[in-house]
Amino acid sequence: MERKKVTIPDLLRMKQESKKITMLTAYDFPMSVVLEKAGIDIILVGDSLGNVVLGYDSTVPVTMDEMIHHTKAVNRGRKKSLLVGDMPFMSFNVTARKTIINAGRFIKEAGADAVKLEGANPDIVSIIKSVVRAGIPVMGHLGLTPQTATMLGGYKVQGREPEAADSIMRQAIALEKAGCFSIVFECIPETLAEAITKRLKIPTIGIGAGKGCDGQVLVTHDMLGLYVGFTPKFVKKYADLSKQIDSAIENFRKEVLAGKFPAPEHCFKTK
Repeated sequence: MERKKVTIPDLLRMKQESKKITMLTAYDFPMSVVLEKAGIDIILVGDSLGNVVLGYDSTVPVTMDEMIHHTKAVNRGRKKSLLVGDMPFMSFNVTARKTIINAGRFIKEAGADAVKLEGANPDIVSIIKSVVRAGIPVMGHLGLTPQTATMLGGYKVQGREPEAADSIMRQAIALEKAGCFSIVFECIPETLAEAITKRLKIPTIGIGAGKGCDGQVLVTHDMLGLYVGFTPKFVKKYADLSKQIDSAIENFRKEVLAGKFPAPEHCFKTK
């Protein structure tokens, strides 16, 4: 049976029917085609492209224009998966009007179905309400929020202590009330993520949050071993493609130097 386009109501239905949701990142057309073919439910154009594609030290320098450029490319490769654009630092935590304009660019220019915003302080919650009222679906993001990691004491697990756990629970409820259709939980204890998942009516997507969430997401470059930087504990490497790529390139170099490539079968002849 032909796969149908994944919609937000589909995700809500999957939660109700206890069907797990899959989400992976893509930053270009080729990877988008691969994820689409595999039947991944949600493709996230994450601001993690700053680290794994653009070579920045963090996600903070990523701009709206960079995100739009990459989301356009991903959109050309996907047909059925739900496409979510990650709003970069300072594109949404300024004013509601500016946020709506930037979020609108993801939908109108880049072809995304929804946007993702980090955080849930009162100002962010108010802004999310405005974006949702403008007709733009929003996915929340709680726990470790990379864009503001310095305020959290660095890249570490959040919600270990009772007070911190209670705060994340309250934030999650606030995001649901604000109109978010889903929430990503990053680097929080498994028991906390499971408790919040049972409390909420909207789907939860975990990354380093245990298997009690309604779905799971990873950075594709991490799970394929394409990113040679730091690998978080929660990442499972399903392949180590960087080694295969290194070997292929080295073999190419050796064969060129030895005169073995191109071989006769790679060359054209005159009539």
